[in-house]
Amino acid sequence: MSLSPALRRAAVREWGPLFTAVRERLAERGVRALALTLSAVTLTAAIQVTQNQAWGYGPVRSLGAVRAEDPLPLALLRTPLSLFVPALDLPVWGALAQILLVFGVAEACLGRWRTLAVAYGATLAGTLYARIGVALGPGTFLGLPASDAQVVDTGPSAAVVGLAVYVCHQRRAWFTGALVVLAMVVEVLVKDNLAGREHLAAIAAVLVVCGVREWRGRRRDPRDPGRGGQDLPAGGSGTRSGAPPMRSWNFLRGPAQRTSWW
Repeated sequence: MSLSPALRRAAVREWGPLFTAVRERLAERGVRALALTLSAVTLTAAIQVTQNQAWGYGPVRSLGAVRAEDPLPLALLRTPLSLFVPALDLPVWGALAQILLVFGVAEACLGRWRTLAVAYGATLAGTLYARIGVALGPGTFLGLPASDAQVVDTGPSAAVVGLAVYVCHQRRAWFTGALVVLAMVVEVLVKDNLAGREHLAAIAAVLVVCGVREWRGRRRDPRDPGRGGQDLPAGGSGTRSGAPPMRSWNFLRGPAQRTSWW
């Protein structure tokens, strides 16, 4: 069944820039364009296999498990690896699919280093929130019960959520970004736990960064209020991240694509 012209135009507006960025980046660099993404998937799978072995559980916990009760310097040392430590009580295939899709789109749109920076920043925001929430206590709005100090942080999911929101802002996929935020809010309302709260903390941190970028972009070019989220360098087209410039979206004059849920 074909889409109506109105739905097709809406799909082009929403996903056109994302689709174009990924397609052109892959055409330009091939599989090398997804080097970070493929490394992240491989590392996450390897850690999952390792932590399910009797000899591997302890080392993975020691190197990549972050808890609010840990001393802050130790938690900061463990945080980079914690991005790739999947939850033991959830199917690893879900985490791998999220990383492959979201990190892949982000790497094509933002470049390798900005993708890694946003992922780390989102994870760090969740980690720091857990410490603040436990310190505030359960009687306050943002507080957490003392027992959450012993719960291991979210692993790759906070990074995935943060990247999804950041990329949706950067490519103006407003509806998709709003759905991601709404899904995380519903997650907390249905099952209020540390992981859900850390996802919201990651989103809040990313939205602050996006707001600052918008403000700086509008100060640079007050005549173009939409330019703040596009990462265009002064005096030219393209992106600072190394991702290719956006072009026409005529590719959607025919058939179409896909989305994800966590």
